Amino acid sequence: MTAHRPAGSEPGYSLAHAVTTSCDREPIHRPDAIQPYGLLLIADSATLTILGGAGDIEGRLNSDWLGRNLTSLLNVPTGRLQDEKRASVSDLRITGLAGETFSVVRHTQNTHLLIELEPVDVHNLLTWDIFGEIDRAADRFERCPDIASVCRHGATLFQSLTGFDRVLIYRFMEDGTGCVVGESRNDTFPSLMNHHFPASDIPAQARTLYVRNRIRVIPDITYEAAPIRPSDAGLAGINLSDVQLRSVSPIHLQYMANMGVRASASVSLVVDGILWGLIACHNSSPKPLSEDVRAACRTLAGVMSRQLRNKEELVTYQERLRLRNAMESVTSHFDVRRPLENNLRSCINELQALFPCNGFAVIGGATISATGVLPDTEDLHRLHDWLKAGNNGGIFSSAMLGRDYPPATDWPERCAGLLAIILPLRTPICLVWSRVEIIQTIEWAGNPHKGDADSDGILRPRTSFRTWEQTIRGHSIRWTNEQRQAARRLRRVLIADDQTQQLRELNATLAATLEEREDLLRQKDFLIREVNHRVQNSLQMVASFLKLQARSASNDDTTTALKEAQHRIAAIGLVHRRLYRDEHVGVVDLGRYIEELMEELCTSLGEGWHDQMHLSLFPIMIAADRAINIGLVLTELIINTSKYAYDGNAGPLYVGLAQTGTRLVLTVSDQGACTPQLKGTGFGTRMMNAVVSSLAGTLTYTTLTPGLEAVMTLPLDSLLPTDTHTRPKTASSEAPYPYP
Repeated sequence: MTAHRPAGSEPGYSLAHAVTTSCDREPIHRPDAIQPYGLLLIADSATLTILGGAGDIEGRLNSDWLGRNLTSLLNVPTGRLQDEKRASVSDLRITGLAGETFSVVRHTQNTHLLIELEPVDVHNLLTWDIFGEIDRAADRFERCPDIASVCRHGATLFQSLTGFDRVLIYRFMEDGTGCVVGESRNDTFPSLMNHHFPASDIPAQARTLYVRNRIRVIPDITYEAAPIRPSDAGLAGINLSDVQLRSVSPIHLQYMANMGVRASASVSLVVDGILWGLIACHNSSPKPLSEDVRAACRTLAGVMSRQLRNKEELVTYQERLRLRNAMESVTSHFDVRRPLENNLRSCINELQALFPCNGFAVIGGATISATGVLPDTEDLHRLHDWLKAGNNGGIFSSAMLGRDYPPATDWPERCAGLLAIILPLRTPICLVWSRVEIIQTIEWAGNPHKGDADSDGILRPRTSFRTWEQTIRGHSIRWTNEQRQAARRLRRVLIADDQTQQLRELNATLAATLEEREDLLRQKDFLIREVNHRVQNSLQMVASFLKLQARSASNDDTTTALKEAQHRIAAIGLVHRRLYRDEHVGVVDLGRYIEELMEELCTSLGEGWHDQMHLSLFPIMIAADRAINIGLVLTELIINTSKYAYDGNAGPLYVGLAQTGTRLVLTVSDQGACTPQLKGTGFGTRMMNAVVSSLAGTLTYTTLTPGLEAVMTLPLDSLLPTDTHTRPKTASSEAPYPYP
């Protein structure tokens, strides 16, 4: 948790005044105060007149500062602080009273200019030693065989670089909890390796700030916050999200005090725009972190994040390759002359070996062929009936079967986790892979079930971080996303095999009607062509009308809106063309679709865009209607880039599509000098927000230097075709083990 101080509070503000009932609602980005080791000046961005500030400005900089011109007070060249072409002012050094030297960091906040002044050692600048250490660290990270090794080396490296007593590599799990996966420490603090932390320790709004500000330092938690003054300057509630000196929530300060921490630093590990984890540094005594070390930490964290992504992608690729080879080996043993059910029962051992499990069964009608550890025959029949009745799209997986299917709580030693394929054949068949219960003891840093707020509604942090053990029962080893995807592929292969068998039988019994069947198929193909032709004609007609209307419009805004509508219609029309060309009706390769959409947009936007467009697209098969929605959002982002970032001209533009875990990540970034109006209320903005919300996703913006990056993340399951992603209503989410 990070900073919050109620508007108008005095420096002596204490924990007892932190009256709130939820960490997630604490406005930590608007504390109205800073940490007193530095100074903050707030000026009007147009006139550079100083409106307010925080810290001991009179004693450390100038007694006559309020109302002064900012450039005059700091003695910097006129216009340097307003030079938008040069975003960084890190080379500036300001000399204060008593010979103190300050670095300068500039932030623009609506109509205000925020200037951070932080004391620095003028001799403590970036050296070749640090550059060399960064190069050696990158090489060591690349040589690490897996994620665990990267985290261990990362903890050691950051402790050596920062000199803190303890450095933790803290990873966020899928359910919001955190786990320490790497540690380096001296004897000052106890070990927290492999300890888990509840999600409430780092609430949602704090995680958002960690993505926005990649490094955060608290040199001494016992500081007395310096409020923004004067109180009547109208600066209460100003957004300090980007300010390094931003004061910290008293709840978080007490939290660290309870841990025995006197100084801390947090460095974000961000993978594909998503907060993967934190590098948490703790010290038992006050400890500043110099400007050059912070810069090195930020760079090394970026190197480490890229290696974490590479290691995760390697594991995923190897698992997919193994499963694909194993599945091909199984199906190669099938006899095409025998019914599918007979093939399945004869290959029971090969099918069991496909996924790591304790037992496997083929259930069809009243017959069960089984091997390994499984529930009783009667229990298997009841389980089969429940699976057939569920709306699961043919695939069901759970690592805690007793939660989804209550009767399973009576036999966790025989089946606590289940992966099932339901085949809709003439005689329904169910393939079941079973995993037994794994009893494990989880070590928490304190009791995770203790609430944040007391009975009086006042939010207070945990006071104990002693190891609290929890025995987890009823769980099996979780099924990975790659295993579930392989099960979907196997189901498609088996259904196709059964359909081939049925066609073979039909060909033998219906030879006399073959020509009639072919005629019906030709009519169907003709109908599809005709429907596609009419849809394309209709869309082209609408686009032509919009083009004619745009030519005759006398208002520039109307002309622009009509042209943007043409782009949106083109995005929809492209999906229809892909649907007709692709093998699977209703399914679109999103990577190919985006590539063709960018080609059309480049042509319509004008010359020069083809050379400026850079694509990095991962092939992902999704439902066609979802592709239309994503295409509309992407079209709107490209239109905004052309309109705002480059004023209608061509400029560098990057479009990336990736899969991170169970989420799809679409990235659009430019290098334009102008920043689009992110909080606009126009049709395009409202349309994008509505579409992203309907897909249960998020759309975030990050200001670059220069340019803007937009990242849209969507849950992958919600983008899959209906017959491949739905599950039983009681099993909408799988409980990972152990609490990832």
